[in-house]
Amino acid sequence: MKTYDFAAGEILLLDKPLNWTSFDVVKKVRNTIREKKIGHAGTLDPLATGLLILCTGKYTKRIEEIQNQEKEYTGSIRLGEVTPSYDRETEVTETRDISHLTPEAIQAAAATFVGTIEQIPPIYSAVMVDGKRAYDLARKGKSAELKARTITIKAFDITAIEGAEVYFKVICTKGTYIRSLAHDLGQVLGCGAHLSSLRRTRIGDFKADDALSIEDIQEIRKQQLAANESNS
Repeated sequence: MKTYDFAAGEILLLDKPLNWTSFDVVKKVRNTIREKKIGHAGTLDPLATGLLILCTGKYTKRIEEIQNQEKEYTGSIRLGEVTPSYDRETEVTETRDISHLTPEAIQAAAATFVGTIEQIPPIYSAVMVDGKRAYDLARKGKSAELKARTITIKAFDITAIEGAEVYFKVICTKGTYIRSLAHDLGQVLGCGAHLSSLRRTRIGDFKADDALSIEDIQEIRKQQLAANESNS
């Protein structure tokens, strides 16, 4: 068993479960390993799964360094259905016909996003607007004007198309909202769209394939306590 020194500092790769917030994961791990100094390097939405990197102890100083590395995602986009949150958090408010769309048209539309572009974050996001979170305003039915930010999409590959469901892989820089990318793809195609699933597969050289589950962390802690008890 690998020896972990959480107080001295560890970089933990976690596979975030569906419907958990990033803070939920941090809180669960903090309570499990009994280490107060812990934080995550890059938020994942509750409806996303995949790689969430947690830093403990002195390694919390590396959070910004890790956050700044490129990200890789896989997921699916539902064409012809628009939601206010740009994902499945909110109900579909508009449907449009997609029968005229061809795979070639979808591929061509995705290609227009590759490169350095200006992207507006979703209103359902943690972006601060006049001292308040945008999602708090959105949930109260209030409008907010969000400023565009410069991002780089290094790859936007369409990997499969099954009816209205479009599967993709994206490689991008920090600050990219894949929900906005899904929404904007729908706008370019003229049919509307929302993000139907998302998984973060990589941050820099860190991969989701190497990530631990919450249960793995609990087992590591259990073994640590058992080892400490046998040595005392």
